[in-house]
Amino acid sequence: MRQFFFSILGISFLFVSCNDRDDNIQTYTSSASVEDFIWKGLNFWYFWQAEVEDLDDNRFASSQEYSNFITSFASPDMLFYNLCNQHTAIYDDANTIDRFSYITDDYTSLVNSLSGSYTTNGVEFGLAQFSDSNDIYGFVKYIMTNSNASTKNIHRGDIFTGVNGIQLTLDNYNDLLYGNTSYTLNMASIVNASLVTDFHPQRAAISENGVTVDLTKESYTENPVFKVATFSNAGHTIGYLMYNGFTADFNTELNNAFAQLKGANVTDLVIDFRYNGGGSVNTSRILSSLITGQFTGDLYIKQRWNDKIQSQLSDAELSDYFTNTNSDGASLNSLQLSEVYVLTTYQTASASELVINALDPYITVHQIGASTRGKNEFSITLVDDPGNSYIYSDNRINYINTNNSWGMQPLVGRNANAAGFYDYADTGFIPDTQMAEDLTNMGILGNETEPFLAEAIAQITGSARKAYQPIKISLKEFANSKSYIKPFNNMYVEKTPDIHISDISFPND
Repeated sequence: MRQFFFSILGISFLFVSCNDRDDNIQTYTSSASVEDFIWKGLNFWYFWQAEVEDLDDNRFASSQEYSNFITSFASPDMLFYNLCNQHTAIYDDANTIDRFSYITDDYTSLVNSLSGSYTTNGVEFGLAQFSDSNDIYGFVKYIMTNSNASTKNIHRGDIFTGVNGIQLTLDNYNDLLYGNTSYTLNMASIVNASLVTDFHPQRAAISENGVTVDLTKESYTENPVFKVATFSNAGHTIGYLMYNGFTADFNTELNNAFAQLKGANVTDLVIDFRYNGGGSVNTSRILSSLITGQFTGDLYIKQRWNDKIQSQLSDAELSDYFTNTNSDGASLNSLQLSEVYVLTTYQTASASELVINALDPYITVHQIGASTRGKNEFSITLVDDPGNSYIYSDNRINYINTNNSWGMQPLVGRNANAAGFYDYADTGFIPDTQMAEDLTNMGILGNETEPFLAEAIAQITGSARKAYQPIKISLKEFANSKSYIKPFNNMYVEKTPDIHISDISFPND
């Protein structure tokens, strides 16, 4: 065990680095245990801790001043968002710095959703506003395999404008779509695609068609490996993978998908990240190693934590490397490719962007679609378990404060690629070939005539696109079916620093 003690601005910290953390460390405990957990967790782990005055180590002279502050907010979540660095929940878009840290009063649901388990009817949809009213419409992106919706008459490209006979609006969509376990979608059709303003339909462009679809949300675990296909075209064997989330529990399925591609002797690969909001950093490393395979042992990414943590970590602890082994110990079915084609939209975020960034110093990444989200920070799951530095662990369920069900997913660091590049938060990754999905021509995912995939195949084979259709109604969503499930816009690390904080004290006590 190595441990060291030091004092910073009147608050004392004990850091312990060892394989077996002390479960009986004594810390100051506020009567407001939830708020106490929030402040202490953010004070130690939060990436921008040094920039937030109220998280400063010397912020409070006494325990009473500390207690008064943390209990002065209307709710625990308001304390959390006010402690974050100009969070989007408090600030407008122009002044926001932290867009992705979040908190929930149910850490169990948070942990389950990070594993791909949540409640859904299986319709993956986007929501967009009509150009001339507050009414909104939904469009179906895909239907999850073996879900409730997979047994119903609803498909990619379908449109709906109402729920239970009520027109969807900016004011009611949250309650109607996210607040009900069962509901009926009122379907609609495009009746005049020329009634558009800046690629957005006017209300009269879409009309209800009398079709209804009854749906029920159920517990569901999503396999992110949505579709695998191969195509033979102009002497190329082109592999296609639609991958919708970096879920660590499905790394074996991901490796099996590449076994299928490798068995087909693919010469080229298209990865579809259009609806992939991110997930596990380690799974991104595995995927990147599957695409390549010739860089085993080379630097994949390097982490940057806040100053408190960064100074205690060695270069090896901060670095991740390309691998030839899966998380289950199996050898990776790597393709040894020197280039890859990636399909993206604004939904493409975090771990998806990490793959693009981490591969860039090593191979050619051709990006087709729209600019990505621009999320280059990673997070960890924090619960009220001070004996484990508040880090959630499946092996420590019995150590979590039974009187505190809250969990946090704060941003705690960022990743840089092997060339040191990380600065894409403001712009995302801008595609080499810009395309937008068209409501009038969404195509079938995994079919070589689907517009995005067709463009990738044309670039691979050097052929001209056939019957290219200009965009009529662009899919520019403001929300989607996973908007209420925060981990789907997240990037999290499973390898966390083995350091510990304890023994908070106040100068005037």
